[in-house]
Amino acid sequence: MNKIMIIGAGKTGRGFIARLAGEDGKQVAFVDRDAQLIEKLKEAGRFEISYFNRDRENSVVEGFQACTWEDADFSRAELIFVSVGGQNLEDVGKRLHDALQGEKERYVITCENASNPAKKLSALIDNPHVHVSEATVFCTTIEDGGLNIASENYPYLQCDADLLSGYQPPIAAVRPVGDFGNFLTRKLFTYNAASCVIAYLGAYRGYTDYAKAANDPEILGLLDRNYEETNRAMCLEFGYEEADQREFSLLSRAKFTSTAIRDTVERNARDVARKMAAGERIIGILQLIRKHGGEGKVLQLTAAAALLYPWDEKWLTLRKEKTDDQILSELCGLEAGELKNAILALRDELMKKERTLEELLEG
Repeated sequence: MNKIMIIGAGKTGRGFIARLAGEDGKQVAFVDRDAQLIEKLKEAGRFEISYFNRDRENSVVEGFQACTWEDADFSRAELIFVSVGGQNLEDVGKRLHDALQGEKERYVITCENASNPAKKLSALIDNPHVHVSEATVFCTTIEDGGLNIASENYPYLQCDADLLSGYQPPIAAVRPVGDFGNFLTRKLFTYNAASCVIAYLGAYRGYTDYAKAANDPEILGLLDRNYEETNRAMCLEFGYEEADQREFSLLSRAKFTSTAIRDTVERNARDVARKMAAGERIIGILQLIRKHGGEGKVLQLTAAAALLYPWDEKWLTLRKEKTDDQILSELCGLEAGELKNAILALRDELMKKERTLEELLEG
């Protein structure tokens, strides 16, 4: 079989990972427990990937192999991607434990947005010659009829370089990143914080559709203002190149404003307490912006709107048990002073519903 194998022939496996490999002239072998899906792949021999914004021609993925676990041959496999959903990692780990015996050096990259997937999978495989890294998948993919996939035109798969023991994956778009913990913070403060700006200000404005909230002219203007301050702070704190950080933020902007991605304000706003916690996606980057001389007024307004978010029962219960001042102190870690007072003042102004969001920031 091919040196590059993809375990999981679902939306991410065939619509993103296989596409990146194909763009680099590499062929892959899919392994999936769904025998019907494997038969369809073998019979078709190809499938297409279209792009949400029609900003490039469709991609064709072909020349691949496909098999179920029963027929999988890992003897020549050097690089293995795992894209099966976090709940299926245990099953995959047990199967790979049996399949990857011996002293051949292998490299596995998990493509799950789950908690510590590399650590869990590595423990299950239990072979010092199998190096397990993890990637963060930014690319949204959806099924588009038959085997075809509709996808973002996202160009990279970033993974933890420190877990690859110096190995460079033979796919240019697969990018090992050092200090992966900082990279995850970069995602949290760039992507997830921006998502909160859209979700909580969108909820305040009465939106239920996420893309419609993101494309509201006033919210979009505030989002861009937040990106500007975030990008500056991230470059100063972590040393990112300005152009690279700007590209990173623009990719998130394109994702959030795409009307082809079906999403809701409620899904992105749920679990308010976690998103408002100290060091998290709202308060964490807000404090970092202020550390480097910015104001972070968009995030102050977002925090104020989050305090008023009405569709989270646990959050409503917490606000009955504690005052907003107490929540900002105990949950958000904000000491008494100008920042806490500013958020509470913005909350009061939002409750009045007398001024636009932009007017509140200029007031």
